[in-house]
Amino acid sequence: MLYLLGSIVFTTYLGIFFKVSGRYGLNTLHVIVFNYITCVIVGFFMQPHAVAPADMLQHPWMLWAVAMGVGFITLFNLIGFSTQRIGIAVTSVAYKLSLIIPFAFSVFLFKEHIPAIKWGGIALAVPAVILTCYHSGGKSDAGKLPPWMYIVVPVIIFTGSGLLDTAIKYTEYHFLNGENNDSFLVAAFGCAAICGMVALVFNILSNKRGVAPAAVWAGVLLGVPNYFSIWCLVAALQSYPGVSSVIIPVNNMAVVLLSAIIAWFFFREKLSLVNWTGIALALISIALIAI
Repeated sequence: MLYLLGSIVFTTYLGIFFKVSGRYGLNTLHVIVFNYITCVIVGFFMQPHAVAPADMLQHPWMLWAVAMGVGFITLFNLIGFSTQRIGIAVTSVAYKLSLIIPFAFSVFLFKEHIPAIKWGGIALAVPAVILTCYHSGGKSDAGKLPPWMYIVVPVIIFTGSGLLDTAIKYTEYHFLNGENNDSFLVAAFGCAAICGMVALVFNILSNKRGVAPAAVWAGVLLGVPNYFSIWCLVAALQSYPGVSSVIIPVNNMAVVLLSAIIAWFFFREKLSLVNWTGIALALISIALIAI
């Protein structure tokens, strides 16, 4: 339970961090790249016996680490783009509703038994996420993007996030044993960092502007909890084998719930009756799934 709580808290922090850092006008790509560099450094410190990069290439999970690393940085940047250009509400719904994909994979790929009450919880999760994330108002950059992007981008976020969660579960199930968790995460975050640094070089050359020191420190403040959000999720899946259909949905729903409460309490964001209805449904959904 402690690992699951850790994943919820650290993942919630990531969303709050982007909300706060957005006010300082930092380059999102720069922050994300240094975030992944920080993840790699943290991962090396977490390993009792550091695995050399050359040795990592021999492990059967390396291809999964490469794919997930590319997915991590692509999705992170796409979420940032969608939040700024399409809107926070639409992005949040697309990102959090992705819990449906790993749930479906757990049922059909891992043959996990799902009692009827848990199906009820998943059914409630859909309106709960939509209502909790709902905010009145138009798109943040309405009319400045091609119309098809308002559909395609959220669909890619929904699919990409769901597949990444599923890949984490698949890799944990087939390749990880607790002792090699950090090696795998270092490889995945390292691939994300390499992709990011290539994009960073092109960004600097095209804009003729260097990296602000504040972006480096922001990357550090983002990278440490980002590493442990995934580390805790993998540990939670290993602590409760055979119930990933419960762990990932509860994790995502709890993040939605906690984020809304923090935004209301600390940032004085107004929650409408619709939002409170979504929060109530989220509580019921979590209870039904976790029973």
